[in-house]
Amino acid sequence: MSQTRTVLVHGFTQSGAVWNSLRNKLTFPGEISTPDLPGHGERSDVAASLNESGDILGREYGPASFVGYSLGARVCLHTALRMPQQVERLVLCSGTPGIETQEERDERVGLDRALAMRLLDIGVPAFLDEWLALPLFAGVPHDATARKARETNTAAGLASSLRCAGTGTQTPLWDRLSTLTMPVLVVTGANDKKFTEIGERTARAIGANAAHVVVQNAGHSVPLEQPDLFAAVLNDFLR
Repeated sequence: MSQTRTVLVHGFTQSGAVWNSLRNKLTFPGEISTPDLPGHGERSDVAASLNESGDILGREYGPASFVGYSLGARVCLHTALRMPQQVERLVLCSGTPGIETQEERDERVGLDRALAMRLLDIGVPAFLDEWLALPLFAGVPHDATARKARETNTAAGLASSLRCAGTGTQTPLWDRLSTLTMPVLVVTGANDKKFTEIGERTARAIGANAAHVVVQNAGHSVPLEQPDLFAAVLNDFLR
């Protein structure tokens, strides 16, 4: 099957521009697209659930190989499950198929709503100061945070993303993973123990068509922390 397009899908508070520095490291064939997710970048005024976001990607960019990071991985997983004919290959980096208990999901919804209110109260620059200071992003070099691209987002857009597509809103997808038939690569950072455990379980649940790669000296933000290693993993899988 000839590969015509690869779609790189960013995480929360980012935009498609976050991939700019990685693009020249990618050597696999075909066109590369870097869309903005709903609530981000040029889609800041679009409010969409994970299902709706996944459908937007599938309709506008498929058939293609989809590479998603964090929020982007969750959206791409929805695309693959809802529109499998549009997904030739799938890369899930630091993503989750969902929180399994209703109690934990409700708690996460509450936390994300409070985070959205905080964002609207203090604005994007101050929110990014707090967001990028979280332990989850401790491994991202200061010059690799893509801060300028993040600051193009609006408080209203990011707040809508938290409310509409936060992890707590996600219906758990674990029992549907085995229905994926396209080649799947799960990527996590070795220093991100939580998501590496999730990644191992995700690949097992998908089956023989899935592989899990753990990138050394990387935490949650593998593409920003180890761009050369991440590019090499993508080049190998998508070539």
